[in-house]
Amino acid sequence: MTENFPISRALNAGLRRALETNDRVLLMGEDIGPLGGVFRVTEGLQKDFGPRRVIDSPLAESGIVGTAIGLAMGGFRPVLEIQFDGFVFPAFDQITSQLAKITNRHEGAVQMPVVIRIPYGGHIGAVEHHQESPEAYFTHTAGLRVVSPSNANDAYWMIQQAIDSPDPVVFLEPKAKYWQKGEVDLEAPALPLHASRIVRRGTDVTLVGHGAMVTTLLQAAALAESEGTSCEVIDLRSLSPVDYGPLLDSVRRTGRMVYAQEAPGFTSLGSEIAATVMEKAFFALEAPVLRVSGFDVPFPPAKLEGTYLPDADRILEAVDRSLAY
Repeated sequence: MTENFPISRALNAGLRRALETNDRVLLMGEDIGPLGGVFRVTEGLQKDFGPRRVIDSPLAESGIVGTAIGLAMGGFRPVLEIQFDGFVFPAFDQITSQLAKITNRHEGAVQMPVVIRIPYGGHIGAVEHHQESPEAYFTHTAGLRVVSPSNANDAYWMIQQAIDSPDPVVFLEPKAKYWQKGEVDLEAPALPLHASRIVRRGTDVTLVGHGAMVTTLLQAAALAESEGTSCEVIDLRSLSPVDYGPLLDSVRRTGRMVYAQEAPGFTSLGSEIAATVMEKAFFALEAPVLRVSGFDVPFPPAKLEGTYLPDADRILEAVDRSLAY
């Protein structure tokens, strides 16, 4: 059975199913109760499951994560909402120094099944601290899993898979795509949590990205096709660990790769993927792996975000440079 949901509603349905099937799952976050969160992802859940399972927390991100660590030690599976990406930094010490390390510190005897939902990225014209792409901080931190859905079906299933994980998961939700609709298969997930996916077949250049950038890559691929260039598009889905199999197979067929991301390019996820692909598929490459990213400056005011964020034209320019080698 399938239904057509926007991503925000798919996440709501996935959280509802997790709450229904496991009474140790609980939600915590600022304004997630009667309001349903800023983006209404938790709308109606407190009404149906009560304030002891859907908990409106104080405005204290460090306290939210610290409380979740204790709850996880007690056998619960907390799912936390950080209201905006830029608000996660007050909780950074709890996430990177405690949550990510406790299982290793106890030699596997203590599990940390905590999910941290973070709406992230640009394209909504928000103010400072409300538009960030902080994925590199978390992918750099051993002990954390990091994932990001780009469509409604993945959102529905990946949030449930993340909740089932015995390890802490940073769940990055592309806020610009909350209202993007898509078919959701309610019967079974298409892929495991940490699998990457080819979303468009092509022969000339491999385009790779995650979250909201996947839509932009598909737009670029469609424009490239009209100019006679066939681009394959891969949705990374999992940022840590990375499923390199489909990327490497694709690059060995096309000989070229462009990675696109909203985050700044210096020491980024794109840097790591470019280096790994060049190490493991060097003799198949006809050109260096190219990166298209945000610039190495703080995320700009709303009027300048169109200049800062990669668009289809910037991706096509990289495709042309790759083909020119």
